[in-house]
Amino acid sequence: MSLTKRVLAALVCLMLLCWGILVAMTGNMTVVNAAPEEVDNDSLVVWYTDEALTDYINAACVSYNEKYGTRVVPRLQSGDEYLEHINKASVADEGTPDVYIVTNDVLERAFLCGLATVVNDESQIVTAEYFPPAALHAVTYKDRPVAYPFYFETSALLYNRTYLYEMAKNQIMAEESSEPEEAGSAEGEDAEAVEDPYEGLTEEEKIELKLEESIPNNFDEFLEFANTCDAPPDVEAIFKWDVKDVFYNYFFVGNYINVGGPNGDDTSVIDIYNMNAITAMSVYQSLNQFFSFDYEDISYDSVIDEFMSGKLVFTTATTDIVNKLEKATADGEFAFEYGIAELPDTTEVLESKSMSVTNVAVVNWYSDKKKQANSFARYLTVEYAGNLYDKAGKLPATNKVTFENEAIKQFVLEYADSVPVPKMMAASNYWLQAEITFANIWSGKNVSEELKDLSEQIKAQVTGMDISEDYINVPVEDQGETEYYDEEALKQEAQEEDSEEDNGENFE
Repeated sequence: MSLTKRVLAALVCLMLLCWGILVAMTGNMTVVNAAPEEVDNDSLVVWYTDEALTDYINAACVSYNEKYGTRVVPRLQSGDEYLEHINKASVADEGTPDVYIVTNDVLERAFLCGLATVVNDESQIVTAEYFPPAALHAVTYKDRPVAYPFYFETSALLYNRTYLYEMAKNQIMAEESSEPEEAGSAEGEDAEAVEDPYEGLTEEEKIELKLEESIPNNFDEFLEFANTCDAPPDVEAIFKWDVKDVFYNYFFVGNYINVGGPNGDDTSVIDIYNMNAITAMSVYQSLNQFFSFDYEDISYDSVIDEFMSGKLVFTTATTDIVNKLEKATADGEFAFEYGIAELPDTTEVLESKSMSVTNVAVVNWYSDKKKQANSFARYLTVEYAGNLYDKAGKLPATNKVTFENEAIKQFVLEYADSVPVPKMMAASNYWLQAEITFANIWSGKNVSEELKDLSEQIKAQVTGMDISEDYINVPVEDQGETEYYDEEALKQEAQEEDSEEDNGENFE
């Protein structure tokens, strides 16, 4: 499901949840149907909405019971009106979930509605020893952890390793067949020796090193690669991605837009409209001219299909791609080797940062077994998490699980320093508006004006006041390179030019 659909679902859920609370207060509430299995007073109940988790959660419940002697009853629920159902069951004390799984962006909503509580972290699990920074930020609300990080979703760079290997091999062969240049020397000085990074390596090692060097670190290198590489005839595009979904675009500005501070819960921190963001989004816009493709017909699934058929060298993909390609390889539907790398920086100066969503285990404030609920949440997200990928195809948020698969390792690295989706209710439509802004910029609209409008809209929602940002001037072209100035810098430059002209006239 795209980020836009997830946010729309969350907004609907919020309205229904608020309605449910009001109805509950008047005593006219319809209770959600209880699950058919009996739940005794000593058992815990865990709710979740993703059917892919069923095998994992069932196994975790059995294992926990065997180890700690507490029965846990899992219940798969519909994702529609999920928080409303939790609220109804909790208030009516009918099948109240002691633990439930949600995405981190709804934690403020859940906490303020009384459906979440600060974790009882006696074992000091929700710490840097067990989780990377992104996971800790994702579950922190008002400086306190209100959930346990469970598993994550983020994006990374997917590439056709077969193609890059052949390109690297051809380059090595071409370099070895060319005549070595004679070393010159400056007058009176010996030329400095240039260290050969390939010296002493086998042919295979040289190819592997050349392959690694060919993976672009930023979009300047991407353009150079696209202009110089000798791509196979089946390749239709060097790089293509789902530009419709902000989840796959956000890394361009993730390091320079700040909505809610590091934990995504601070309404005083809304920094969207700044020079770095304008620069980064101008680079993004320029890619439409270079990697030209039909915006209307593109989707994540269509891009992945093209990649699997060998038409693309690079794209951006989410963690599900590892399972998908492994299965396709086993079924004979994918005939290439692939690799995962961290997303490229926007430029040599501007660093990228991807977006992430963390699914979390929440202890329900209404639970009358909070100590046991905390214990099970810790077990589910850390102690038993080594089984999560095999049983559910999900990547655990804890850093206590290690993988041999290099592709998974790269996703873990990308997630560690990613930008968690913010949890502020006041800015809950930020992603919808950001997606519109990205679409407008991609289509050629003024970058500065679009970011200014987005900033003013979100700040107005959060503060309840009309906001007018000082306009930041758009880029000016200087000798083929794009440079960015604010208004004061432009005025200063104009004054200096006038001064130089006056001095020239006086000299003459």
